[in-house]
Amino acid sequence: MKIDILGIVAHPDDVELSFGGTLLVHQKKGYKTGIIDLTKGELGTRGTPQIRAKESAEASKILKLSVRENLGLTDAFFENSKENQLRVVEQIRKYQPAIVITNAIYDRHPDHPRSSSLIETACFLAGLPSLKTELDGEEQEAFRPSKLYFCIQSITREPDLLVDVSEVEEQRIEAIKAFKSQFYDPKSEEPETYISSSGFMKMIEARSREFGHRIGVDHAEGFNVKHFIGVKDLFDLI
Repeated sequence: MKIDILGIVAHPDDVELSFGGTLLVHQKKGYKTGIIDLTKGELGTRGTPQIRAKESAEASKILKLSVRENLGLTDAFFENSKENQLRVVEQIRKYQPAIVITNAIYDRHPDHPRSSSLIETACFLAGLPSLKTELDGEEQEAFRPSKLYFCIQSITREPDLLVDVSEVEEQRIEAIKAFKSQFYDPKSEEPETYISSSGFMKMIEARSREFGHRIGVDHAEGFNVKHFIGVKDLFDLI
């Protein structure tokens, strides 16, 4: 199955918090979208890998994903190693996404920049014909995504690109709240964490409004790039 936009991130809920709205907007336009979570988030303070897997499945329904997989790398300890690069290369060649979106270039959680570095390396390697990989016993063809974007997470960075997600704002928030174990719940008896406070959710919503304000819409999600963005038609821009 060819996926048009593939999010490859460190943890279940990274996409929902950062660019779930972007996936929804493009899914509504007819593009196929998917997510690959590198880890099960097993070192998280709240919930369990089993609970988070169920929450991921629920969020995937809300986002109307064509595919979601989990590579089962070790939470907090995975590295940008040859072994992990090849695991990601296999997925890129399997789904052949035109666009890959990954974690923040720099962020509070060290898994996020480490993930973004791993994905950036794998996107390049996936396009090398001399690098051989197999999937289900069959040799894969080389494939390199056209674009790689880095989302903005806990630490706000100046965005290079903003996507209008106003029309899917309610679904975007619903997808985040599918991860009930992780985010604000006044009835929860689990320890409070950085992301489980009511203030964190208010920040997420405020940021989408602030990013939206910059381009004259109600809500937007921001991204960083390491290469220039070009257009053939100036009217493609808001």
